[in-house]
Amino acid sequence: MVFCRPDGPGDRCQVLDGKGDIAVGNVVGSNIFNVLFILGASALIVPLVVHVQLIRQEIPIMLGASLLLLVMALDGGIQMWEGALLLVLMLAYTGFLVIQSRRQNALEATEFDDEVRPAEPGAWDAHWAAQIGLIVIGLALLVVGSDWLVDASVAFARAFGVSDVVIGLTIVAAGTSMPEVATSITAAIKGERDIAVGNVVGSNTFNILGCVGLSGLVAGSGGLAVAPAVLNFDIWVMLAVALACLPVFVTGREIARWEGAVFLGYYVAYVTYLLLAAQQHAALQLFSTAMIGFVIPLTIVTLVVVWLRQPGKAAG
Repeated sequence: MVFCRPDGPGDRCQVLDGKGDIAVGNVVGSNIFNVLFILGASALIVPLVVHVQLIRQEIPIMLGASLLLLVMALDGGIQMWEGALLLVLMLAYTGFLVIQSRRQNALEATEFDDEVRPAEPGAWDAHWAAQIGLIVIGLALLVVGSDWLVDASVAFARAFGVSDVVIGLTIVAAGTSMPEVATSITAAIKGERDIAVGNVVGSNTFNILGCVGLSGLVAGSGGLAVAPAVLNFDIWVMLAVALACLPVFVTGREIARWEGAVFLGYYVAYVTYLLLAAQQHAALQLFSTAMIGFVIPLTIVTLVVVWLRQPGKAAG
């Protein structure tokens, strides 16, 4: 999230109160959290159906946005023009989705009428002025709450000797993803399984195009710095997680409960690695060796075997 406030002559805008490491780490960590934790937890509730449009359109767009962020970050920062480019792409993507949705037939357009209803006539929130007021109040509370979250997270990091980057990748990322958690889990419980998946994929795309784009734009001519730790490890994890969606989603077009458990396990492993690395713990080397030498290869082999055993579903 982006905050702008006066900062001396010229009222120069700062990103996340000047804490750029958290700004970038928040987006990267949030995208990792969305896929591994939210989809994992939702799939444990009920196996998630993956709509064919997600496989053919939304997943490739999410992958493209992730690759673009990686390329832009290779020089150690997101420049102002790169932030502007990401915002333009977000507007184009949003416009594309609006045009696409208008072309849907009446049956598809009313598919979720039972879930989303307008306010009843005469209700206190039926008037447009009340609805605008609720939006403004909600946005104001969101900004204030996010500001408190960042300040508290930085204080927590300093108290325990953990870097701002790690806090941005974990606590702040999870905190800012709470709306996605509520939406996906509620959708899974109500049986709207495709919504649970689409919410995560769309959120990841908008995190990169919108959040990073706006943050890079308001960061000024100096650009938005990308911490070396994020560039060397976490952004690659984000890309790997996005790539992992393809074989999991294509296999039967469903995220099974065991696959959800694997996602959750990998998120626990990722956070464990971050904490061990931050403390330079003696167990870091053993943990890394076990993950690279055994857990990751076993997961890849398992996915390949499952995919080969379901050629009809994967091809359909």
